Amino acid sequence: MAAVCQVTGAVPGFGHNVSHSHRRTKRRFDPNVQKKTYFVASLGRKITLNVSAKGIKVIDARGIENVVKDLQAKGVKL
Repeated sequence: MAAVCQVTGAVPGFGHNVSHSHRRTKRRFDPNVQKKTYFVASLGRKITLNVSAKGIKVIDARGIENVVKDLQAKGVKL
């Protein structure tokens, strides 16, 4: 599963692990992406989204209907 949120568009960040001796090695900061299933009344069915923890909060605040409408306007296939 790709570490990309379908609602917020959050993608992995990159940086370094820094050891005690201050050597740096590459690392990846992945967003907290979860697979969630929501029932959308306007579509009459369930949809599964890959959403980050912040994306879940956005859906709770704005409502799944508004979020789905915005995703469809962007051209995301649901």
